[in-house]
Amino acid sequence: MNSIELKQVSKSFKDGSKTIEALKETDFSVQPGEFVAIIGPSGSGKSTFLTIIGGLQQPSEGSVFIADQQFSELKEKERAKRRFKEIGFILQASNLVPFLTVKEQLMLVNKVKKSNIDQERIKKLLSELDIMDLADKYPSDLSGGERQRAAIARALYHDPTVILADEPTASLDTSRAFEVVEILARETKNKKKATIMVTHDERLTTYCDSVYIMKDGVLEKKLEE
Repeated sequence: MNSIELKQVSKSFKDGSKTIEALKETDFSVQPGEFVAIIGPSGSGKSTFLTIIGGLQQPSEGSVFIADQQFSELKEKERAKRRFKEIGFILQASNLVPFLTVKEQLMLVNKVKKSNIDQERIKKLLSELDIMDLADKYPSDLSGGERQRAAIARALYHDPTVILADEPTASLDTSRAFEVVEILARETKNKKKATIMVTHDERLTTYCDSVYIMKDGVLEKKLEE
């Protein structure tokens, strides 16, 4: 079973009289427990690729499957429900709710899902990300790196089957970056998640099972050196 599968997926945009091919026809899959990195220059189509998988935008052609179920052709309301349940997004911008504390950011997930708060899970994630002492702080009280680690904790808290990380370490120093990617790798393996990480830092790909290169909308697997 594949957690993520793309079949002949492409994405194009109209720019006046021109057609821009942001993502050329792509077949791609990630299995449970697999950690994949995607590298490539800015503007190559990496973020477009990630947002199509996450259902934030629709492909022009082809189909996206999450946990072997059709995803891209669902109506927006149903796709949003599946997205919330199945996918954990980690974006360059932390996108924290400004009037909630770090701990409340995670608890908001329970409120939306109408589920019980898992205090042990909250403590474990905040401790692993070294922000336990910031649990009662608001985003305005945090540094950029601290906000990003809080956003990572929130993305992992609801135990998604798929993790989509777009430059998750961009605002972190080198040591923190490696710590965060190690946590993502451990979550991926221990809980059989499918994780895709877009990054400019090729040093972080040592934690990944495979590396793909995106260039001009074309995705190719990087050969082992």
